[in-house]
Amino acid sequence: MSVLVFLAEGFEETEALCPVDVMRRAGLDVKTVGVTGEYVTSSHGVTVKADVLIDDLDSDADYQAVFCPGGMPGSVNLSQSWKVNEMVVKTAQTGVVAAICASPAVVLAPLGLLEGKKATCFPGCEDYAPDTVFFADGIVVDGNIVTGKSAGWAFDLGLEIVEMLKGREEAEKVRRAIYYKE
Repeated sequence: MSVLVFLAEGFEETEALCPVDVMRRAGLDVKTVGVTGEYVTSSHGVTVKADVLIDDLDSDADYQAVFCPGGMPGSVNLSQSWKVNEMVVKTAQTGVVAAICASPAVVLAPLGLLEGKKATCFPGCEDYAPDTVFFADGIVVDGNIVTGKSAGWAFDLGLEIVEMLKGREEAEKVRRAIYYKE
C-alpha cells in the first residue's frame, strides 16, 4: 500500500511537494503520479518528473491515501481525469483522501465526497461547489477526509496525513525533526 499524489499541469508546487516531503520523512511510500505526463509543470513554472504515470497504475489496487494538490488550472485538470476520479472515490471507501486549496471544491465536492462533511478550501473557490459548506479553518478533518485551505497550510496538511496514517507520535517526530512551529 502507498500514498498517491496526483500532479497535473498547473498544480501548486508548495501544496504538492511540501506534503510529499513530510510524508516521506515519516517513512510513507509516497508516489507522485503524472496525470498529464511524466513531466508536469506547476502554476509557477516549476517542472517536476513524476514517479509514475497514472496510466501505469493498477486502478484496482488499494492505496492508504490519495492526495489532490491545488493550483489552477491543476485542480481543474485533476477533476477532468476519469482515472483520478475513480481512484479518489475508491480510496475514500477504505483510506484517507486529502485535498488542498481549490481541489476540495473542484475535485472532491463534485464526486459527492464532501456531502455532510466539514471541509475548507481556498477563499473564492467555494463557487465551484455551491452546495457545499466550507469553513475558514486552515485544516479540516472529517472522518477520512482532510482538506487544507492554501499553500500556507501545506506543512500542516502533510503532518495531518502522517498522523492519520502513522499516528500522532510519528507526526510529532517529523515536526520536531524539521523544527516546525517550535
